[in-house]
Amino acid sequence: MKKIFISFATALQNIRNRFFHTVLSILGIVIGVAALVAILSLIDGLEQYAQEQITKTTSLKAIMVFPNPYKSVNDVEVRKENYGYFDNTTFGQLQSSLTKQATGYLYIRQNAEVTAPGDTHRIGTIVTGLGLPLHPDLTLVQGRAFTEAELNNRQSVALINQKLARQLVGKQPDKAALGRQVVYQNKRLTVIGITADKDAKAGQLLMPLTFFSDSALKANPPMGVIEAGNVEDVPALKTEIENWLKANMKNQTADFAIVTNEQRVGQAAKGFMLFRLIMGLIVGISVLVGGIGVMNVLLISVTERTVEIGVRKALGAKRRDILWQFLSESITISTLGSLLGLALGLLSTLAFIPIVKALTDVPFQVAYTWNTFIIIMVIAMLIGVIFGTYPAMRAARLDPVEAIRRE
Repeated sequence: MKKIFISFATALQNIRNRFFHTVLSILGIVIGVAALVAILSLIDGLEQYAQEQITKTTSLKAIMVFPNPYKSVNDVEVRKENYGYFDNTTFGQLQSSLTKQATGYLYIRQNAEVTAPGDTHRIGTIVTGLGLPLHPDLTLVQGRAFTEAELNNRQSVALINQKLARQLVGKQPDKAALGRQVVYQNKRLTVIGITADKDAKAGQLLMPLTFFSDSALKANPPMGVIEAGNVEDVPALKTEIENWLKANMKNQTADFAIVTNEQRVGQAAKGFMLFRLIMGLIVGISVLVGGIGVMNVLLISVTERTVEIGVRKALGAKRRDILWQFLSESITISTLGSLLGLALGLLSTLAFIPIVKALTDVPFQVAYTWNTFIIIMVIAMLIGVIFGTYPAMRAARLDPVEAIRRE
């Protein structure tokens, strides 16, 4: 250990004696490492921003079970004659079979037209059939939700959003829509509750899923969502759902597609990893140029210090001592260049972010991870060893007598 410290101390002294020459020679490393740090940090920031956006728009705890009533025939999607689909009863059986804490939501959604009794004016509306419980995103501002009994007895009750309420009552308060009736497919439904708009662009009519007939459910199969209590339970729950479908839907397993939002996060991570590798390889060319600069410094150093090497070997220094001396100098130089490049890269990203925010108005932040710093340290060691080996071996092979004669 003492020899190692002495070698690095000697290397620092030699660098100090030719400081400007060394700095100019390792400029390639400085620029290359700075570019690599900036690229990796910006990509990490982009990945973090993408994950935040995915998390905001979707739940990582959600497992979606999509109906798949189509099959491929000669590369053409054709609707199947018979296929499996959920109704309120079968979805309840699936939910009760799960061993992990989870909440199930089943719904069917379609675009349709509704009218008010005695009014021929048609209102374009999003019609949604729901089971219980209602999703937490649905916030009641007036009235109440339908009950379990109303769901099971197929009661003609409905919830509407504030936009549809305004379309029904005009300038009257939204509350005036409670108790009114709307006509959907020649059936009257009584409005019992009003949900918040949340910037909805269209009216929305929500009713018990059981209001739809079996033929209507088959024509437009509902989608099921299982919301896990913990993100860690998502893989286990997905497996349980797959097993339940195999056991209870038998030959209809292919009629369902199970998707989790973790797949979206995983796909985004793969894309960023590919981008990170490609950009890393491109920027790595600058680092390679910097390594050649290190080799150049050391080869010049070997030439200038030939007599010194000869004297040291004549006084008993072994080949491995000379080899280690120049390797330690190479590692020291590359580490110095990498640290300077790291500092330059961090400063450049800090200056770049305000420009991005000003031009794009996106709340994007650069992300610094330990992986970036570890990569830089590994690069410094590899450059020092790879590009310092040849000059070190050349110095170690010098014949002491011939080296001293060069004086």
